[in-house]
Formats: sequence, structure tokens, C-alpha cells
Amino acid sequence: MAKNKLLIVTTVPITLKSFLLPFAYYFRNQNWQVDAVAQEVSANPECVAAFDHVWDIDWSRNPLDPRNLISLPQKIREIVAQEEYDIVHVHTPVASFVTRYALRKMAEPKPKIIYTAHGFHFHSGGTALKNAIFLFLEQLAGKWTDHLVVINKEDETAAKKNQILPAEKVHYMPGIGVNLQYYNPQMVSEAEITQFRQELHLDPDDLVFLALAEFSPRKHHQDILQAFAKLERADVHLVLGGDGPLKAQIQQLAIELEIQDRVHFLGIRQDVPTLISASVATVMASEQEGLPRSIMESLCLETPVIGSKIRGVEDLLANGSGLLFEVEDISGLTKSMNWILDNPQEAQQMGKQGRQNMANYSEENVISLHEELYAEALN
Repeated sequence: MAKNKLLIVTTVPITLKSFLLPFAYYFRNQNWQVDAVAQEVSANPECVAAFDHVWDIDWSRNPLDPRNLISLPQKIREIVAQEEYDIVHVHTPVASFVTRYALRKMAEPKPKIIYTAHGFHFHSGGTALKNAIFLFLEQLAGKWTDHLVVINKEDETAAKKNQILPAEKVHYMPGIGVNLQYYNPQMVSEAEITQFRQELHLDPDDLVFLALAEFSPRKHHQDILQAFAKLERADVHLVLGGDGPLKAQIQQLAIELEIQDRVHFLGIRQDVPTLISASVATVMASEQEGLPRSIMESLCLETPVIGSKIRGVEDLLANGSGLLFEVEDISGLTKSMNWILDNPQEAQQMGKQGRQNMANYSEENVISLHEELYAEALN
């Protein structure tokens, strides 16, 4: 019996490595051939190990770069024609658009094209012009798509309302899976938490809020720092994990707010479960997300979340597993931080509720939903 063949396409290999390797291993174990395309993916050993074959495509991450639509489509068509894939599953905006454009008029045998939108670039908080442009692009590319996967309820509603695809071809899935075994409070030891606290030179009674996010404009780190400064509590610290273009600017803001002795910039970390477990809550102030992974990880670890009231975050915190505040409402964020500090038992219960809510978001469930979708696409 011939193997089913799946090609997973992303712009950069970190997307494959961070989110999609479990899918590769699962479907290969089901006797599928599973390949991947990304920029310089052949230099990533984890991806090379996980997939049967990897293909380098030198996309530009700039969506306006003409190279994406001039020289790359032919290479994509050659790869797909050579391997005769049954399904091409595209992720991330640039790679998804260019691949669907490349394959739109491909001769038979033509694969089924599945697109996972990790958060449309048009959304309820966006400007009218930007929303109109991105909606037009989604509707255009929708004509070249067999099935659309959305990962939050707002995007599901928007996809159907705007007829990006026929409603029966739009599939809601709760994210792309989180490993409940890895993000498990029982797997983090007190010794690991103690070591982390010693690294920060914390006193025994000091408390920690945590924010895990790239230092980019849409993440609104400045709001978190300004809200934290309003707490005026010497026993509370703010830990920021991640890197990005605005990091130096946010470090300077901490100095200007005179909180630099209680704000810790950790960079990229490999001990995320420990950081989350050592915190009284995680904080996200973003203006735009699809379904934020750091919130899911926090809820799995029974740590409550303070999140901005945007799509995806509202889905995750709908059943009492966190507190919501309006985007850029610094006073509202401070109020939520104070509530966590003043109500430790209720906050702890909030975190436990969060892990219960995560059952639907597990890797096993989401992979099972993909298996059903792939069967539907092939039939």
C-alpha cells in the first residue's frame, strides 16, 4: 500500500521546531512520508531528524519582497511535483501565501492544500485600512485553499462571515497542541524553583510576576512595566523572558521608572516550566495574538494568567482561569496584579482551574483532529 505523503511548509524552521515536530513524528509512525519546507531548515538538526526530507526555500520575511512571487513559486512547484504529495499543509503568513499562489494552477496530480491561520492579521483591534488589506489577501488566497484551520473563536466567526472559504471547509481547532506531560506542575521540583530564585537573589518572601514574549511593539512590554511600577511594593519582582528589537528600549524604561532593581531580563530560556512555576501569575499585554502559547503553558502548570482582552486570550481565560484587562489599560493591569497578590488562595484555585481547561488543547487531541481533517481532505 502506497504511503500518504504530507508536506509541512513554514517560513522559518523555528516554527517547525517549536510547534510541529510532534505532528511529524506521529504521522511518520502512521506510515506517512512527512517532509518540511522552511528557510535554511537543513541546518536545523531537530528538523532534519523529525522529517523524512527537508527542503530549503529562501523566502523573504518581508511580504512585499518581489522575490517571493517571482523566483520561488517555480521551486515550490518542482518540489511538490517531484514528490507527488497528497497534502500540503501551510503555516505562517509569507510561506502560506506564496505556496498557495505557487500551486494554484498546478496540473494534476495536485495535492490538497490546508492552511492553518495562527491568528489573522485582520482583527477586532486593527485599523480599518490594515484590516481591509489583510482581509482581501486572505479572501484571495482562500480561492487556492481546500481547507482552513483557525485556532480561536473570533477567527472562526470572521472566516465564515467573510466567506474566506465555504463554512464547511473552515475547521476550528484548539491551537496546535501543548504537551501536558512536559508542562506539568508535578514535573517541576522545589529545588529547581529554589535555584531560580537564588539566581535572581530573591528574599524568601519575594513574589514574582512573569512575562514571556518577544520584545516587539504588539506585545506592549511598556504597559507591563508601567503597571508594575504602580504597585509600589518592594517585595514584588517582574521577570521578563525573551528577546527582540525593543529589549534595550524596555530596559531603559525600567531605569526611568526606577524599578530596575526589581525587573529582571532573562533573554531566551530553556527552563520555562520552572520560571512559570516560580511565579504568582504570568502577564500578557499584547494587542494581537492568535492563541498565545505562553498562556497555555502557564495554565497547564496551574499558574494563573493576567491577559489583555483580545481574541485567543479570551478563549483561554473564559472559564475562570485568569483575569482580563483592556489593551493599554495600565490601571486595570495594576488592579489585576494587586488582586493576585491580595488573594493568594483564590489565585491558586484559578490556576488549578486553568489546567482542567487545557485538556482540549493537548497535543493528543489536536493531532487527532488533524488526523480526521486529513482523512476528510483525502476523501
